[in-house]
Amino acid sequence: MDLILDPPHRVHPLRFGMAFDEAMAAVAPWGEPRVIGPRPGRPERRALGSFDGVGYTASFDGEGRLDAVELWWPGEGQATTTRVLFDGLDVFADPADEILRRVRERGWTVTAPDTESLIVPGVSLGFTRRTSQEVHRDAAGFPRSFTSVLVAGAGYYDFLASS
Repeated sequence: MDLILDPPHRVHPLRFGMAFDEAMAAVAPWGEPRVIGPRPGRPERRALGSFDGVGYTASFDGEGRLDAVELWWPGEGQATTTRVLFDGLDVFADPADEILRRVRERGWTVTAPDTESLIVPGVSLGFTRRTSQEVHRDAAGFPRSFTSVLVAGAGYYDFLASS
C-alpha cells in the first residue's frame, strides 16, 4: 500500500476536514483504531493505530473534523510493504536530505524548531529523525531517513510564527 502525502490537503485516503465517521470508514481496512476523546471540556478526538507496521495518529478538531495525521516508521528490524510517499520519495526509506531538497524545490521554507525536527509552515508538514534505535546515520549523527511525518491542514503550524 502507498500512503501519499499531499500537504496541506490529505494523506491518501484521508482528507483534512472530513468528518470523524467518514475518516474511520476510510481507515477501516487498516484495522480498528483506538479512539481517545472526546472528554469533558476537551471535544477533540484522536484515533491511534497501525497497519503493516506503520503507526498513525489521526487528530480531529472540536467539530469532529480531521485536522492532522502523523505517521511513524515501523522501527528497527521491522519490515513493511507500505510506503509513505512525498513527491515520489519514501519518507521512511529515502534520504532525509533528498526529501528536504524536493520540499525546497517547491519553494517551501523549512524551519528547525530543534536539531531533530523540521517543519514546513504554511503547508503544515513536519518531519522528525528522533530515535534511539540502531539505524543508518548521516555524517552529523542523525538518522539517514525520517522516523515520523506529520501532515495537517493549512495553518496548523501558524502558532510557531508568533513565538
